[in-house]
Amino acid sequence: MQGLHLTADLYDCRCSDDLMLDDAQIAALCTAQTLSAGLTEVGAQWVKFPPYQGQPGGVTGTVLLAESHLAIHTWPETGNVTVDVYVCNFSGDNTGKAQALMEGVVAAYAPRRVVRQQLWRGDISGAGEGEGSQVMEALTPDASFGLQAELLQRRQTAYQQLELLDTPRFGKVLRLDGRFMTSEREEFFYHEALIHPATLAHPQPRKALIIGGGDGGAAEELLKHNTLEQVVLAELDSEVIATAKAELQAVHRGVWDDPRLQVLEGDGMLYLDQTEERFDLVFMDLTDPDTPAECLYTGSAWQRIRRAMAPGGALVLHLGSPVFHPEQVQDLVAELQQQFLKVRCYGLYVPLYGAYWGMAVVSDSLDASRLTPAAAAQRLQARGVGDLQYYNPEVHGALFALPNYYRALVGPAAYGVVEVEDATEVATA
Repeated sequence: MQGLHLTADLYDCRCSDDLMLDDAQIAALCTAQTLSAGLTEVGAQWVKFPPYQGQPGGVTGTVLLAESHLAIHTWPETGNVTVDVYVCNFSGDNTGKAQALMEGVVAAYAPRRVVRQQLWRGDISGAGEGEGSQVMEALTPDASFGLQAELLQRRQTAYQQLELLDTPRFGKVLRLDGRFMTSEREEFFYHEALIHPATLAHPQPRKALIIGGGDGGAAEELLKHNTLEQVVLAELDSEVIATAKAELQAVHRGVWDDPRLQVLEGDGMLYLDQTEERFDLVFMDLTDPDTPAECLYTGSAWQRIRRAMAPGGALVLHLGSPVFHPEQVQDLVAELQQQFLKVRCYGLYVPLYGAYWGMAVVSDSLDASRLTPAAAAQRLQARGVGDLQYYNPEVHGALFALPNYYRALVGPAAYGVVEVEDATEVATA
């Protein structure tokens, strides 16, 4: 009976006044969207608050569903709304219906900004936390990815819900706010692809910053390069680091003991604003762009990052899935192109994410797509980089050789030139 709990905070809503002030109109909207989503209303309660200090009163209410509930609270004085949808999956999988209900309500309020969260809630009988239960992650309102898993830990940290799962496929899996983050057996897909393309392309990287990355996997890959003299890892949630140290040795491989690694438990962006250090490479190893980390996937955040980048430096980040999040990928790349002269997109299939995943190396001068296999092989050897399960000199170019649908999303300026052994250009910038 695993249930899905969705929340959305809507800011600067451009809906009619009725949907902020009129409890009858809001109730009618919720009933219509409930029916449209295929869920069952069994009751409702709505309260219209009186004006307060010259401001109109908002509305709060709940629609009771046979599957659970929908709740809405409006703040007409600020144009903000919070929406809460919860469904259990006792009689069937209601995941898609819950997502459709949420999207229908959000669309009606037409917010300028949305912050979404989701939480998979366990079986209250306890059966859902045993071996053999399916743990799902919604990729979109109409697509999900799941694993057979046993829940080992679940707790609310100061910033997010942290779960540790044990899976037959990937071993221990870390999940944050209902999103799969990393696993013991396949972490190399994501971490090697995040780290090595830009690091190998840089002729002499000495200092690097990882914003996030509390599982230690990115730092472990980065410090395989003997040119690195200092790596700063700034992780907001100290409990992620503690869990990784205790449970995810196969991911971090003891990197915490490397004297070149400096761990800062706190706000990485605040550190950037205060530090005098200049970094050759900056990696955003964060939760997805549609999570509470969304404020870091903006032009203003990237401007703050670039101030701490050394000449010739590069920023690396993931974009989401070009398959499941095409508009998000397109928008992020367009914004990156407003901030940096060279934006080079690449991608790979990440098994734990259930999708082909997009990434980007951005810089004013470094073009990671131009590194030839011969040059990559030479640098791997010179820097003593070994124990790689995904990345190799030939894979480097393949990562930047984008499928046509990905090219169409980001435009020719974002996939650049891919170099092969004889320096033949196989893509035109």
